Amino acid sequence: MAIDTKESKARTLSYEEWHPAERVEALAVRLVRLPSETGTPGEAAFARELVSLLKEIPYFRDNPGDIRLVDSLEGTAAQSVVATVRGSGRKALLLTGHYDTVAVENYHDLKDLCREPYALREALIESLDRPDLTPQELRAKADLASGGFLPGRGMLDMKSGLAAGIAVLDRFAGRPDRTGTLVLCCSPDEERDSRGMRALRDALPELMADMDLEPVGAINMDVTSDQGDGSEGRAVFAGTIGKLMPFALVVGKSSHASYPYEGLSAQMIAAEIVRRVEANPDLSDTGEDAVSPPPICLEARDLREVYEVTTPERTWLAFNWLYHSWRPKDLFDRFNGEVRKASEACVARLADNARRFCELSGGSAWPEPGTVRMLTFAELKAEAERQLGDRFQDALLAKQEALKGVDNPLTVSRELVIWLFDRARLSGPAIVTGFASLHYPATRLDRSHPDDAALEQTLTTVMTERGEDPSRRLIWRPYFEGISDMSFFGSPEGRSSALVAENTPADWLIDRPNPHALRCPIVNIGPWGREFHQRLERVHVGYAFEELPQILAEIGDRLLADT
Repeated sequence: MAIDTKESKARTLSYEEWHPAERVEALAVRLVRLPSETGTPGEAAFARELVSLLKEIPYFRDNPGDIRLVDSLEGTAAQSVVATVRGSGRKALLLTGHYDTVAVENYHDLKDLCREPYALREALIESLDRPDLTPQELRAKADLASGGFLPGRGMLDMKSGLAAGIAVLDRFAGRPDRTGTLVLCCSPDEERDSRGMRALRDALPELMADMDLEPVGAINMDVTSDQGDGSEGRAVFAGTIGKLMPFALVVGKSSHASYPYEGLSAQMIAAEIVRRVEANPDLSDTGEDAVSPPPICLEARDLREVYEVTTPERTWLAFNWLYHSWRPKDLFDRFNGEVRKASEACVARLADNARRFCELSGGSAWPEPGTVRMLTFAELKAEAERQLGDRFQDALLAKQEALKGVDNPLTVSRELVIWLFDRARLSGPAIVTGFASLHYPATRLDRSHPDDAALEQTLTTVMTERGEDPSRRLIWRPYFEGISDMSFFGSPEGRSSALVAENTPADWLIDRPNPHALRCPIVNIGPWGREFHQRLERVHVGYAFEELPQILAEIGDRLLADT
């Protein structure tokens, strides 16, 4: 029988008395020791290992049916784990996170130790015992030597967050007076296409209905980087950044190297596009009192495979472009505008160079370079369909099927765009633009919705009680700047974009959410550390192992309370 006295409620809120650091650190180390790089057999096996670990908690030994596995979307063998600890009432708080990690190759000579945090810490300190350290390496050496940080692949991103979530679940399960329900959701594939979370999102309506639960909020426990004292990392993120991957296939007009003015260099146009776009703060989204990082080029390729004394005809570019307040159309218009300006500048520069060379050499005038035609992917596809007629759909499906085994979205998109360009019987100079990867929508709490307002009020109460002491204070930050599963959690309302869908080459890179997806507000509160994804990836242990689980537990108890 549930205890319902003022004294029990006071004890429930006495989080200072719960000191989970030792337990959370042990869990984090266990999770790090399990390999789970995205797309590997380790990732595929991780869910079973996690279930075994969870069944060490007495509640799950007694209620094994409260742990469920959810298959991911096609292309990912790994499963999501949904672990539920039930209390009274229908209200549920979901704690979410991913268990996959990036690859381990950047540990180089220490790769065999990258999943052994304590041995790795000593080895890293030893490797940093040299006089030529960069400022970043000096900081890493001091961090590791202090004992205040622990390294390892996935220790920061994000197995410490999962460990905190498991500890909170364990604490909740041990309380006889549980009000509400706590659900831990652990998904694969966040580091690529979020195929774990997207499948989980689509499955949640049925799962929650089957358990007769009403999710009233969710907390993602992903990590943030703080190069200072942690004051920026000790944060509640009210939303997450959005991401698009605009591409440009640049098709020039080849020329013999001895006669450069007879053609138009695809390389020159591509270089000018990169110059105009790369890390340009004028292209940052600055709406809603926040600033998104500027776009950067993730791929630039000369598409010729053979050697010739001829200028290459085709170059491919893809940019990672983050945003938070724009619509996808706003971003696409900006990208196309920069591409158009770059092509016009190159045509004008080439014409001027040709004129000056003629004056210098005394030769005859060269032909003027032609105007560069610009097409969106949707326009290219329509032209290819016009050329192929009734054969188009079957040919396109066959080409997509042939690329199904390729796990790099940029490769898939590039191959499809080139294939369609050839089928459309087009020639250069021309540029095709579109989106080369999965769209990650931006999200943020909506204060006009009662669930969002209730979650925000609970968070504000917890933050206020922690006070202004810099060692304990939590701050609000508007957007989590790391691309994350948060983009796909909750309602898809207002997040789908026909423009993105019609300009994304591969069908499986277009997110098509369950129209009945649950509407549930989500924020991010996770560990902080430095250099995640890098050799010196390390988590701040005091916050991740002690404070974070206390914060999550308090939020859960307050949000799920009957009052």
